Amino acid sequence: MCGYIRRVTDCPEIQDLLEDIGLGELADRYRPTEQAIKHYYPAFGGDPERKIHGLIVPDDNGARTVDATWWYDCEPIGKTLKVGERTTFNARNLDSPYWRGPLLHRRALVVATGLGETKVIDGIKRHFLIEGTLPFLLGALYQRFDNGCYSCAVMTRDIHPRFEPYHDKAFPCFIPAAKAFVDAWLYDIHALPKPVATYLEHPRIVVPLRVSPVKTFRSGETARNPVHLRPDP
Repeated sequence: MCGYIRRVTDCPEIQDLLEDIGLGELADRYRPTEQAIKHYYPAFGGDPERKIHGLIVPDDNGARTVDATWWYDCEPIGKTLKVGERTTFNARNLDSPYWRGPLLHRRALVVATGLGETKVIDGIKRHFLIEGTLPFLLGALYQRFDNGCYSCAVMTRDIHPRFEPYHDKAFPCFIPAAKAFVDAWLYDIHALPKPVATYLEHPRIVVPLRVSPVKTFRSGETARNPVHLRPDP
């Protein structure tokens, strides 16, 4: 499960990341703001304003950013969305007919600097803040409604052995920050490109990560000696 994402707004490496993947024209959307850290949570409680800001989606002229309710199962109502009852803030079982269409045709990217995971250890729910030493990309699926609103789900995969101590049910779908891969991910939407299909079968840790136990994700009171996870080869 991926149920918390953060983005440090004064992280200059985000601009470098966007340039590296050929999306430098989107950099203005990620400029520093008065809010030093943006916190994103799924739309539990049926709140359509719980959105991931700056979701990168394909556009006729390349790519653009949108703000999308973090809960795929929605329907338009007036100028907003009604959040459905089906739990769809993550997309994991990609063989399901529910996800097959979005996987083939509506793939998106989340720019993040950290995420949160939870695991029950010795009967106690433990929270872990996982921060990249560099910003990173997460895979997402999205839909656009006739009223112009968007909804999305963050993709997860089967558990990664080095991630299992912090969450033993799923693994966030990190996306390689390589221009060729990003181009295939965003723009090759008539089928599932072979590099994308292969990667989804063998996802990786793509940036160095620091893992700290925290009381709450928002507080960010991290350990003095976090666990370090190196990228996979």
